[in-house]
Amino acid sequence: MGGLVCADILGREGLSVCVVEKNKQIGGSLQTYARDKVIFDSGVHYLGGLEQGQNLYQIFKYIDIIDKMKLQRQDLDAFDKILVEGDDTEYAFAQGYENFISKLLIHFPDEKEALRTYCDKIKEVCSKFPLYNLRSTNNFDEKSDILEIDTKAYIDSITTNEKLRGVLGANNALYAGQADKTPLYVHALIVNSYIESSWKCVDGGSQIAKLISQNIKARGGKIIRDCEIKKIVEENGAVAYAEAADGRRFYATTFISNMHPVATFAMTDTPIIKNAYRNRLKSLENSTSAFTLNIVFKKYSFKYFKHNYYVGREGYVWTTAEHNEENWPLGYAMFCGASSKSEEYADGLSILAYMRYEEVAAWQDTFNTTSKVNDRGETYNEFKKRKAEVLLDAVERKFPGLRDCIKTYYVATPLSYRDYIGNEDGSLYGIVKDYKHTLKTFISPRTKLPNLFLTGQNLNLHGILGASMSGIVTCCAFLGNDDVITKIRNA
Repeated sequence: MGGLVCADILGREGLSVCVVEKNKQIGGSLQTYARDKVIFDSGVHYLGGLEQGQNLYQIFKYIDIIDKMKLQRQDLDAFDKILVEGDDTEYAFAQGYENFISKLLIHFPDEKEALRTYCDKIKEVCSKFPLYNLRSTNNFDEKSDILEIDTKAYIDSITTNEKLRGVLGANNALYAGQADKTPLYVHALIVNSYIESSWKCVDGGSQIAKLISQNIKARGGKIIRDCEIKKIVEENGAVAYAEAADGRRFYATTFISNMHPVATFAMTDTPIIKNAYRNRLKSLENSTSAFTLNIVFKKYSFKYFKHNYYVGREGYVWTTAEHNEENWPLGYAMFCGASSKSEEYADGLSILAYMRYEEVAAWQDTFNTTSKVNDRGETYNEFKKRKAEVLLDAVERKFPGLRDCIKTYYVATPLSYRDYIGNEDGSLYGIVKDYKHTLKTFISPRTKLPNLFLTGQNLNLHGILGASMSGIVTCCAFLGNDDVITKIRNA
């Protein structure tokens, strides 16, 4: 998403643009795939901030895709539902701050002050990020006082109600939240977006990539797929060309990499980028990965729901990724794909549970994508089957009868994320943010090579909104001004 936003905006600024993509599909986590004629998203399970005038709406308006997208608004009274094992209550997160508070007060009638404090803090934190509010200034001091707040510690500080503490942090799979690490600003920027408005892409998120690619081509830009860049070559202090696996060379005045910065610099052989900097980036922790179960339902067997579920065991909200073989999964998220075929019945369901890369390390020397099809072997298939059945057992406890609706299912592991997205450990959300070391994880779009820039989720924030914002930051750095932000705000 970061690279596509860059290409679209720079094309509008009159530049000649070429996008080189290693996969058959462009868009990274915007990619979808179909099984038994059912579309599954690899990453875009829902979007926030798409109501008129909101930040992602304005970005999509500026790049002229918002009116062409097939969107469905999620339930106004519940975009997310939080379920706790051993508790039959469904805790709803509603759209709109007053609605959000009133729906939680049903279950926590004595916590009005805490909920009001929480919502006010979320809004305050978001107000400190100029770009998030499409303001041109980027005065770092404006947000310095809120960068070093820990999410879990803050939530714990506003209430002594353990259940409410758990509920407010329960959808932290959106950013792989960790206790004593995840900064409150990450939680706030993401949660605020969905409270403002929450949407699903009908028939998959790849429509975003397709629409942007049409924009790029309409301005004379090129998109070259199935072409993996293996080398970035520096000559005389600047990048001369990028070389593909098949030997093709791409010459340009400027290069923007949407890969993980560590991967970008690993293929850039130059003394200008110092080893100390390379090693500092390598030392940053990547977020965890996931095991994804994509279910195709028997026709008209499973009712569609206009919200998402986050299910977890009490007491494990912030340590869900610290599972072991015996207690996995400690939590999972469920997303119903919005389909144009039926609004009453779901044709597919995606269930995500954390899985660390080390759990699939036995098969790390394999590689499998639609461009390079390889079987990882029988032991891998057995592993996937066993894990899928364990996850289904857990889901069945909360949703009895779900198994009876399944026609078939398909599995993705951290290796799938690694091979398609290009992060060496299948990381979902790139570099982990840490409130104790905030500046270490803000990565500049500029590099020591004057014509090599970075973009994507690792710079600022992940997700469609975060990666779009990173694309804008990169464009501003490249163009030498932030006029683009004013154009987006006024679109």
